[in-house]
Amino acid sequence: MSDEMTLRKTVIIRAPKSKVWDALVNPDMTKQYMFGCVPVTTWEPDSPLIWRGAADGKDYVTGKVLRYEPDTVLAFTTFDPNGGMDDVPDNHLTGEYVLAYENGVTTVSVTQGDFARVADGQKRYNDSQGAWDMSLSTLKKILEH
Repeated sequence: MSDEMTLRKTVIIRAPKSKVWDALVNPDMTKQYMFGCVPVTTWEPDSPLIWRGAADGKDYVTGKVLRYEPDTVLAFTTFDPNGGMDDVPDNHLTGEYVLAYENGVTTVSVTQGDFARVADGQKRYNDSQGAWDMSLSTLKKILEH
């Protein structure tokens, strides 16, 4: 694969930025929309970030925190330790949440990629599309009700 393949998603949520941010980093909230997973991290840049199953204790995604700017930006790397590929930097993806608030709504922009440079990139891209659609839709429902 030679062309960049970056996933981009946006969701508009009728809630304050602080409430949306809390939902992105608070384990009690994440397990409701991130497939039962909670973040295990200090949120310090360069610290590990593990998405662990709240019910089974299994590590589903590993990575590290790249940027943590409360209510604004969260950037991180991701790797599926259960995906059967080598845990090398070339197989890690970069993800980012960016929040913006205007007129009573928070816009959450998500990017993840570059899938074109990782093993099984097309499959991982396709799987991630559906996962982000489901996750962001559920996040919106939780925060607006």
